[in-house]
Amino acid sequence: MHLSLNILATQISHYTPDPSNNSPVNFSDPFEIIVVIILPIVAIGLYIYWKKTKKRNEE
Repeated sequence: MHLSLNILATQISHYTPDPSNNSPVNFSDPFEIIVVIILPIVAIGLYIYWKKTKKRNEE
């Protein structure tokens, strides 16, 4: 019983992406540049701005 539960827990779901099926990022495509580079930078900038304004409002 314990062995069968262990086997079920270690199976990979069919809905998760497999690393061997991924292709490299194509930097000639503007959409991929926006998603891979620009959006993370904007998200980090907005987070830093939010934390600074939150700290300023608490004081």
